[in-house]
Amino acid sequence: MPLIKVHTSVAKPEASQVDNLLKTLSSKLSKHVGKPESFVMTAFQPEIPMTFSGTTDPVCYIEIKNVGRMNPDQIQAMSNDFCQEVETHLGVPANRTYIEFAEAKGAMWGWNRSTLG
Repeated sequence: MPLIKVHTSVAKPEASQVDNLLKTLSSKLSKHVGKPESFVMTAFQPEIPMTFSGTTDPVCYIEIKNVGRMNPDQIQAMSNDFCQEVETHLGVPANRTYIEFAEAKGAMWGWNRSTLG
């Protein structure tokens, strides 16, 4: 159960651009954490009033959650990869993007009327 959720202050792009971004993030997250893409969830929330470094210039906050452990090398690679994707697709510079990585226990995540633990 990997999840990647993008919160950004930028205006909502065309639907096809959003679809392309979410599909790209889904595929890449699957590869980074070594789990089937059939379990990956993506979400995109544009036009959120946000500040960073005292300005309202374009900014992005990304949440990445995974049932199970992520090692430092995986996290570094994901930070690089997802900052690049956000910059390419949304125009938000890497130095205005924060990413939160969170590991979850399977028993703390529900799915299909049960839990993953």
